[in-house]
Amino acid sequence: MAELLLELFGEEIPARMQARAAEDLKRLVCDGLKAAELSFEAAVAHVTPRRLILHITGLPDAQPDVRDERRGPKVDAPDKAIEGFLRGNGVSRDQCEVRAMPKGTFLFAVIERQGRPTVEVLSALLPKAFADLPWPNSMRWGRGTTRWVRPLQSILALFDGGVVPLAFADITSGEQTRGHRFHAPEAFSVSGFDDYRVRLAAAKVIIDAGERRRIIADGARKLAGDAGLTLVEDDGLMAEIAGLVEWPVPMLGNFDRRFLDVPSEVLVTTMKVNQKYLSLREGNGENGGDLAPNFITVANLEARDGGKQIIAGNEYVLTARLADAEFFWTQDRAKTLESRVPALDEVVFHAKLGNLGQKVARMEILAAELADIIPGADRDLARRAAHLCKADLVSDMVHEFPEVQGVMGQYYALNDGEEEDVAQAIRQHYSPAGPSDDCPSAPIALCVALADKLDTLVGFWAIDEKPTGSRDPFALRRAALGVIRMVLENHLRLPLERAFALASHEGVGGTDGSLLDFFADRLKVHLREQGVRHDLVQAVFALGGEDDLVRLIARVRALDDFLASEDGINLLTAYRRAANILRIEEKKDGGSHDGAVDGGLLRQPEETALMQALSAAVATIDPALDGEDFAGAMAAMAGLRQPVDQFFDAVTVNADDAALRGNRLRLLSHIRATLHKAADFGEIEG
Repeated sequence: MAELLLELFGEEIPARMQARAAEDLKRLVCDGLKAAELSFEAAVAHVTPRRLILHITGLPDAQPDVRDERRGPKVDAPDKAIEGFLRGNGVSRDQCEVRAMPKGTFLFAVIERQGRPTVEVLSALLPKAFADLPWPNSMRWGRGTTRWVRPLQSILALFDGGVVPLAFADITSGEQTRGHRFHAPEAFSVSGFDDYRVRLAAAKVIIDAGERRRIIADGARKLAGDAGLTLVEDDGLMAEIAGLVEWPVPMLGNFDRRFLDVPSEVLVTTMKVNQKYLSLREGNGENGGDLAPNFITVANLEARDGGKQIIAGNEYVLTARLADAEFFWTQDRAKTLESRVPALDEVVFHAKLGNLGQKVARMEILAAELADIIPGADRDLARRAAHLCKADLVSDMVHEFPEVQGVMGQYYALNDGEEEDVAQAIRQHYSPAGPSDDCPSAPIALCVALADKLDTLVGFWAIDEKPTGSRDPFALRRAALGVIRMVLENHLRLPLERAFALASHEGVGGTDGSLLDFFADRLKVHLREQGVRHDLVQAVFALGGEDDLVRLIARVRALDDFLASEDGINLLTAYRRAANILRIEEKKDGGSHDGAVDGGLLRQPEETALMQALSAAVATIDPALDGEDFAGAMAAMAGLRQPVDQFFDAVTVNADDAALRGNRLRLLSHIRATLHKAADFGEIEG
């Protein structure tokens, strides 16, 4: 078995595109191999700023030979039928076999095709894969017409040590690559993947992005520790930096301590977003102390002077950045948040939903209404926080660093003398922004965060701008999940329909039932990640009228516990038996068998026992559900197992006597209705 080594070498690929491009290349090539009936053992993609690499092992030398037999018409069939068969299969009459079959004598076309050498298949397959790479952005260069993310310089393509002849973007393949741009730019030949990896490492290129990331993390932590500092861990930033360098060399730099007067979030943001620097905190420990006037940059070379010039250059650039932030911080505090609110009227939220000022006005009213529902919330503070929550969007700092929206609002609110709860709500009202983000828990922050998301959801539903399977440009799924998390994690008794009505009341239109259905789908996704079965959520939702998420989850968990018991499993089986009989008989009879059971028609003791058990169960289930004692309701249902089993063992439902049959079907309907008090058991899978 042979290996394929592929390298596409050129100018720097943007870091954000690298991982996806490597996986796309692997997918396209592997799909092509499978379509060509070429098996392989493993495929691994690597990527550096200047190269896409694919290594596939266990490839055969050639495609398998193919023998295909196709039966045609009978030998005495009309000439046109025979000619059509021959033409369709590309054979002559002499090349066909004649075989006697039980139903006559038929022509058979036997097509044998010898497998092509793998290298020939690759020569055609690889250029197509290169052309099909779905770059988010691409370019042309020179006089060529090929589009690629950045100009290509060479293609290394080896199969079993030999060159795979191909051409792409006016470049022919070969056996050579190049090392680091500065340390080892000369071309050199390789014979296979192991040789390639070792020689590139010697040429100051590490092809494994994970290894580059480990070097960055370990080096940064050592520099921090040696300086008595603590690294601010940021896995996403480290991964991005690993996409910027082929030979990472972490270096420690400093900035003027005076800049620490600027909020630390701003300093961290400008170092991260603009400069790709890792931040540090004072002292050693798990989290460290205050932000330190230091940073770690990662160079892409080993400097002769130990990095002194590189560090000095980075310190110079960072000083200019931080000076801008310091200026914005000083200027912004000269104006109050209140004075900035009118400027929100000039910022469009959505063409059909008005400007940000109008959104804020809706949020003020909604936040105050929610304060009546959320324990510990104050209407006036909720209204005030909503009034100011978007004002920092028109500040100079947030204009320059959008990532600190909300955060700067908190600082400016405190500078203006606003209440702590108001400032906290301004900071947290965008949360949770993702699955790893914490939910607000303070009452005022909950009011404003819920108002923001509910206003957005109800508004976009009202103008029929709903998410589709592939598009969610307004992040409505994230907004709904944020509402769900805030309600569940804070145990808020906030019925969704009431919340939608409060949001709709303020001039953004109404919603149909599809918004609640949308929330049901988001809830299933959220709970599935926690190991809760989606069908149980649907079973409770299917009853209708349940939009209190805290109560709904309690019902789901009680149902889950019930179905994990032997009684629950057996009762579910009995339910399905009853439901199936009812479905068949109601279809046959053209009507429902709901209705009261006639006690005078209960002929067998098992019928009477079941009817008595159902009546007793309902007498327990109804008050238990009203009191939200869902475990108690399930326990009452568990008591139905034995009488239901005995009924099915002893009673013939489809009796010859029409009156008995109808009464027994109504008894089955009574079983179904009783269980449906807790959940629609018909939605339960498995």
